[in-house]
Amino acid sequence: MPTHTPPAPPRVLPTQITALRADLTAARFTSERIEELLGEVALGALRRENPVPARRILATSTDPAAVLAQLFTLGVALPRPAVEAALPQLGVEGAAQLGLVRLGPLSDGTGSTRTSPIPGADGNQLVHPLLDLSPYSATDDAGEITWWIASDLSELATGAALHPEHVLGVGGASLTLARLTPRTPSTRVLDLGCGGGIQALHASRHAKHVTATDLSERALADAAFTAALNGIDLDLRHGSLLEPVAGERFDLIVSNPPFVITPRTADEDASGAWTYRDGGRAGDTLLAELLQDLPGHLAPGGRAVMLGNWEITDVEDPFAHPTAWLQHALADGVDAWVVQRESEDPAQYAETWARDGGITDRDLRWAELITAWLEDFAARNVTRIGFGYLLLHRPEDSQSPTPSADQPTARSGAHTAPARRGVLRTETVPGTGSGTLATHLAAGQDMIARLATLSDEELLASRLIRAEDVVERRHLTPGQFDPMLIELVQGAGLARTVPADQLLAATVGALDGTLTLGQVIGAVCALTDADADAAQAQLLPQIRELLITGMVTL
Repeated sequence: MPTHTPPAPPRVLPTQITALRADLTAARFTSERIEELLGEVALGALRRENPVPARRILATSTDPAAVLAQLFTLGVALPRPAVEAALPQLGVEGAAQLGLVRLGPLSDGTGSTRTSPIPGADGNQLVHPLLDLSPYSATDDAGEITWWIASDLSELATGAALHPEHVLGVGGASLTLARLTPRTPSTRVLDLGCGGGIQALHASRHAKHVTATDLSERALADAAFTAALNGIDLDLRHGSLLEPVAGERFDLIVSNPPFVITPRTADEDASGAWTYRDGGRAGDTLLAELLQDLPGHLAPGGRAVMLGNWEITDVEDPFAHPTAWLQHALADGVDAWVVQRESEDPAQYAETWARDGGITDRDLRWAELITAWLEDFAARNVTRIGFGYLLLHRPEDSQSPTPSADQPTARSGAHTAPARRGVLRTETVPGTGSGTLATHLAAGQDMIARLATLSDEELLASRLIRAEDVVERRHLTPGQFDPMLIELVQGAGLARTVPADQLLAATVGALDGTLTLGQVIGAVCALTDADADAAQAQLLPQIRELLITGMVTL
């Protein structure tokens, strides 16, 4: 499959941007409107990357939103009159000045080769899209969001493999990260490796100042265009990882870094250097490098939320790599939480990311590329590759080292030793329950910090409450009275299932805030003839775990 070479990135021209915004608004070019036009079947197919039903439905429509969706989402070249009607204030000339479209013949090898069957398609008057401009809708604590996001035309639109400098639109990983990120009002937020800028846009809703960095100047240009189109002010900086913000601290750092593990030969990327997803390092060392420096950029109370991949060389300890990476953070008083959502074997991983780059088993490069991945993993004895979340939290009483004197500082102060060593939590949780995941995880981080300084005596004196979403599930052999297995099941958060015995189940069932934990345990022991000291020794660690998971609250 040939590789699509993207054109120059879009330009920020204030007058034309204002006109474009007005046209998109008037056209009702929103996610909701596109869903109305497409219907359930075509929309579902489009989400599976099958554009044929959507093209069929939109092909002859003169609705402005349908025309814009054809042009900027499906990559269809359209007659100039149709585009002029959909963009009356901006016009085709204005769109060309912004770098959104070009006028040209049916196909000259530089743009879309797909054309609409709308009558009047004069070859010299076809408008060819040069980028993807898609509506985006979401809801957060501040209310409804309606944005337009600029990115490079997708493989779906071009029919070609992605270019190494491709700028992605809003995909599954972007949406996942947005759902994980807490939206607490903040002073300073950093979007590290911002790509097209979607995380920075979200952060602008709850932060006074948002800095977004990326190694790709093309990505920064798209982010600048998107921010201007949506009337959002971002501090965009060019550079690798944390270099553009040396010496600065933030209340929140959010990152979907280029974590994909790619085979390398003589320091060259065997895949062709997909910059948008690959960090230019061997194995998973980019995340190791990033996590070495990131804790020093967290202000007291600050959090970091990241996605990542890591290699698994020890099946008994799937978290060996992130555990090693996070030792510096722990020594600096920063808590770390690693959640593995899934894992793949080397062959599955290679297939996933080859296809992500537009390479399929019908391409000549497929076998060579898969082999390179397999040999690369075998050289390091990698048996599986984990994927999940990496969450960091610097408690308020933990101070990071003072930034270098020759660097700007966002929050200064004398360095003090951390009040305690950070806590590392690792878990594999494939499920997701109801509710807001970001709120759930942030509450878990806060509880980790609180429990680190809460003695057993203080815990026993606390009044605990079982969360409303927790239910008990018992498995019995038919006709038997005693259960073979008792489980506490969480409906919200990460939908965890915790094995329990009669003692733990009875204790949790009685936690309604009326009695202290110590009193509840005493009552349960009196009813069951259990030894109180032994019961406390068993239950206190279990209750601490349930507090972190949110199944029990203080």
